[in-house]
Amino acid sequence: MRTGPGADSAPAPAPTTTSMFSSLKIRNYRLFATGQVVSNTGTWMQRIAQDWLVLTLTGSASAVGITIALQFLPMLLFGLYGGVLADRLPKRPLLLATQSAMALTGIALAVLTLTGEVQVWHVYLTAFLLGLVTVVDNPARQTFVAEMVGPDQLGNAVSLNSANFQSARLIGPAVAGVLITAVGSGYAFLFNGLSFLAPIASLLLMRTAELHKVERAPRGKGQLREGLSYVSSRPELIWPIVLIGFVGTFGFNFPIWLTAFVHDVYDSGASTYGLLNTLMAVGSLAGALLAARRATSRLRILVGAAVLFGALEIVAALAPEFWIFALLMVLVGMFGLTVNVTANSSIQMATDPAVRGRVMSLFMMVFVGGTPLGGPLFGWITDAYGPRVGLALGGAISLAAALGVGLLLARSGGLRLKVDLRRGHKHLAFVPKQREKSLTAAA
Repeated sequence: MRTGPGADSAPAPAPTTTSMFSSLKIRNYRLFATGQVVSNTGTWMQRIAQDWLVLTLTGSASAVGITIALQFLPMLLFGLYGGVLADRLPKRPLLLATQSAMALTGIALAVLTLTGEVQVWHVYLTAFLLGLVTVVDNPARQTFVAEMVGPDQLGNAVSLNSANFQSARLIGPAVAGVLITAVGSGYAFLFNGLSFLAPIASLLLMRTAELHKVERAPRGKGQLREGLSYVSSRPELIWPIVLIGFVGTFGFNFPIWLTAFVHDVYDSGASTYGLLNTLMAVGSLAGALLAARRATSRLRILVGAAVLFGALEIVAALAPEFWIFALLMVLVGMFGLTVNVTANSSIQMATDPAVRGRVMSLFMMVFVGGTPLGGPLFGWITDAYGPRVGLALGGAISLAAALGVGLLLARSGGLRLKVDLRRGHKHLAFVPKQREKSLTAAA
């Protein structure tokens, strides 16, 4: 559990009110956010360049799916161990090590591409190595936010982290599309490798005395089992994690779908792929900023956003014109990001800090660790039946999961769905079971 400020000096006072950008008033978090926006821009450039390079080398959406699967397979296999390390070790030195290692993977891929030696197995290997580093980096970076801002600003900072990531997504894909068209993928990989200098510098410049002290878990046996037991006994944790697992595995295969739509449906190139990613980022940024304004993260917002996300994917799959598809990507991005941010912040705020690393590693494991299952599967479906079928099926599964989890959360909270078709009344609402009985008796 959090034990308060360090003994020698107290952290800088955090703002007590929540506004859209309130956590940026904290110096350490401001440094962190600045470094991340540079690094995130490079990350998005590499994602676009990597997907397009694999498609160019192989001509196969399945190969793109394999690349994505290899990048996220380590999270599926070892994600919980990364959470244990994040709970045990001091996070700032840990992040310095992981960010440096991620820089080296980007530079290695840049050298291979710029020298003309790159083969698809090189991309597979660097994607897998990057995934191994991410196993530790992800839970450490997610939970380090609480040490920078404290519990009062945690929800706001989580939302701004997502806004930061999506802001970079506005720039990265567009720049990557231009670079790929003009000089090839290698320079996008090089920029990504060098971009990690920014977060490394931000970590080194932080005032450690202003970090909120968090009790680290001691080394011991059974810590994985302890984390899983903690989650399984709390419906407010387990069901959002289940929902994010379904959405992440089946609904977030956009590198496969968008490359296939651009290549097969619209017969276009890398610049159009970059444009679609930028449009999704516009919606995602709007969703993140709206989440930052909310003081709390309600599970009903999570379920509602997941329902709309799945429905919009189905509609987008049926879009007859490119401009309709492109505009729908804005809405898909907005509600997809709302699902991610709401689940992330609600889980972090409902979790004891002593096990937060393990809980967040489980969250990330099911969210991105499902990609090794969903990526190849939907790559094959997209190759065999077309991108429209693949996208519609992913949306349908996400929609069904959202409805199912919504009903289970309502049941665990002692609620039931009330249908009232009378004029002037709310037609659909969840009400307490006791209240529903009394209303029925009164009628």
